[in-house]
Amino acid sequence: MWSMSRRALVLTHERAGHPFRRSLPRHVFRGMRPPAVEAAENAEARTAWEMTGGDWRSFLSAYCVSLAAVVAFIA
Repeated sequence: MWSMSRRALVLTHERAGHPFRRSLPRHVFRGMRPPAVEAAENAEARTAWEMTGGDWRSFLSAYCVSLAAVVAFIA
């Protein structure tokens, strides 16, 4: 049976068979975090990615200006 040796100079995770998984850092393979920590991180990420009224207004104005410019160049 294939045994895994612990080598200090190896920077990859030896249990990861795929080359992409070997390139990931070790903390990715640690166990799951508690649900409370996951929920707090999800809530923080959700508020960071919400679009406010100013964001929508900027997006719509840029869209309308771009559309007007394209129509002006086509016509």
